[in-house]
Amino acid sequence: MSSRFIITLSCPDRPGIVAALSHVLAENGFNITESQQYSDLESGQFFMRVACEGAAAKDRLSAELNPLAAGFDMHLAIHEADKKQRMLILLSKFDHCLIDLIYRQQSGSINMDIAAIASNHETGRHWAEGAGLAYHGLGQKQDKADNEARLNALIDEAQIDLIVLARYMQILTPQFVARHEARIINIHHSFLPSFKGAEPYSQAHKRGVKIIGATAHFVTADLDEGPIIAQGTEPVRHDMSVADLVDVGRDTERRTLARAVSLYAERRVFINGTKTVIFD
Repeated sequence: MSSRFIITLSCPDRPGIVAALSHVLAENGFNITESQQYSDLESGQFFMRVACEGAAAKDRLSAELNPLAAGFDMHLAIHEADKKQRMLILLSKFDHCLIDLIYRQQSGSINMDIAAIASNHETGRHWAEGAGLAYHGLGQKQDKADNEARLNALIDEAQIDLIVLARYMQILTPQFVARHEARIINIHHSFLPSFKGAEPYSQAHKRGVKIIGATAHFVTADLDEGPIIAQGTEPVRHDMSVADLVDVGRDTERRTLARAVSLYAERRVFINGTKTVIFD
C-alpha cells in the first residue's frame, strides 16, 4: 500500500541539499509529486517542501533521512499527508470567522478538523452545537490565568495542533504564547503594520483610507507583530461610515483567515525570522 508524506525542512543553505534528499527518496522507492524550495540570500537559510509517495513506512523513511538531517544541520519533519491536523478556535463576540471555518470543514474545502471551540462569550455556542462541535466557555479578562490554564489542559487533552484566534479579543500572556510557539494564528482586522491595536476600522476611517485589509499572522509576545502568513484587501469609498468599513472588513477577515489556516494545514508555511516563506 502506498503512503503519502509531506517533508518540510530548513537549514543553512549550501550545495547538494536537493540532490541528497532526492537520492534518499529514490533509493527508498518514493516518487516526488510536488517540490518547492527557496534560498534566502539575506539570512542564508534554505527552505523546502516535498510531497512524495512510496511503500515505505514513516519510521523507516525517518530513519533513512535522519543522517541527512544531521549532516546538513536541518530542521526536518515528515508529515502524513492524509492525516488532518486538529484545530482549536478561540473567539469573543464576533462569530463570522467561526461560521466560515465550520462551513469549510463541513464542505471539505479545508484539510483540518475543528477539535474544539472556546470563547469568553456565548455568541458562537449555537453554531458549534449545531455542527456537533464541543464548545467551552471561558471567563473574562480578569480571569486570564484561569482561562489559560483551562486552555492548556484542553489543548493537551484534545491533542491540538493549531490554535486559531478568530477575533478572540483577549491578549494572551507571554508564557502561553511561548508554550505554543509557532502554532497560534490570529486574524487582525487591518492591513498590518497599519492600524495596530484596538478599533482599527475607526482608525482607518479617520485617515480616509481607500482600501481596508485583514492580516493573518503568527502570534508572538509583541502585539500584532508576529510573522505575516496572509493578507487581504478590499476597496472602500470616501462616503462609507465606520459601520460600512466593518461590514466590508468582516468578509475580508474570514477569507484571509481561512487562507492562512489552509496554508498551515498543508504544511506550506515556514517561519523565517520576522517573516514567513509560503509555498503556495
